[in-house]
Amino acid sequence: MSWKLSPLPYSSDVETKYILKQLPSAHAALAELKVIVQSIPNQIILLNTLGIQEAKDSSSVENIITTHDALYKANLEFEVNISPDIKEVQNYVIAMKKGYELIQEQELLTNQTILKIQETLEGNNAGFRKLPGTALKNAQKGETIYTPPQDPNEIIGLMDNLEQFINDPKMSDYDPLVKMAIIHFQFESIHPFYDGNGRTGRILNILYLITQGLQKLPILYLSSHVIRNKQEYYRLLQDVREIGDWEGWISFMIKGVENTARETIELIEELKILMTEMKNRLRDKYKFYSQELLNNLFTHPYTKIEFLVKDLGVSRITAANYLNQLAADGILRKEHLGTGNYYVNEGLYKLLSS
Repeated sequence: MSWKLSPLPYSSDVETKYILKQLPSAHAALAELKVIVQSIPNQIILLNTLGIQEAKDSSSVENIITTHDALYKANLEFEVNISPDIKEVQNYVIAMKKGYELIQEQELLTNQTILKIQETLEGNNAGFRKLPGTALKNAQKGETIYTPPQDPNEIIGLMDNLEQFINDPKMSDYDPLVKMAIIHFQFESIHPFYDGNGRTGRILNILYLITQGLQKLPILYLSSHVIRNKQEYYRLLQDVREIGDWEGWISFMIKGVENTARETIELIEELKILMTEMKNRLRDKYKFYSQELLNNLFTHPYTKIEFLVKDLGVSRITAANYLNQLAADGILRKEHLGTGNYYVNEGLYKLLSS
């Protein structure tokens, strides 16, 4: 193949009429999501519950398969031996939060942040590729479909160029959603790391939208859209390289943003209903009801005594009494694991795992 990755911006105008027609409804969905997020009083609830959801989905794209039940149990930290797949997903949650903290501090999305995200994902500091031999292959046939840049100096140069494109509005006046699609394509085509390129690239999507003011929290995740359309996702990436089909690729990403925003709005609406129902049940029947207790039960689908001690500032005996009372009355489900007990918010678990 003669195609060679070049620095940004590209010379061709990729904002076709078809693309421009798609943008208003996608932006409307993003704006609606941004507003509804503010209606959840404790936004840590969304960061935790939706963050785990995204980590699971994004890892699934790379054939790292886990279940909600296994992830929630692992977060209880009762078990000493956690499977490598679950550890990968936990690292993804940490990497996402680390990236979010860094762009909040710097108000930029830099290569140092990208390196920190990948380092957190993979648990090493190998940095950008220095050795040749990386190639993207067809999963079925094993044939090479694309060879990314091999020279370490070229990789650094392209990443420096990408960093500038991300942060310097003078380089391109494209709509932010169009730029997000271009950034994702460029990053995946540079393929700067030995491992973790796909997951790092998917984290960059939402972080970029936050830097552009289109969202405030990292809760819009495109991994579910990618999973449902995995073959199309990889085909469209390759079609840009082979036939220059920017319109197909950018359209796919814009649709993904709109569909995912609307799905997330629906999920948050259902979450609010569950929280209101639980709040009314607790407030009407229990003197120990507090907003902190409610927040705990929705931050942790599987909670435990130690979580309550930390979040409510109560003693272990008091926390155990609260949780055991709620379990005895059927509001939570009590389970035993290893050396401890945990308590399941079944409504929340069903919502997140459906």
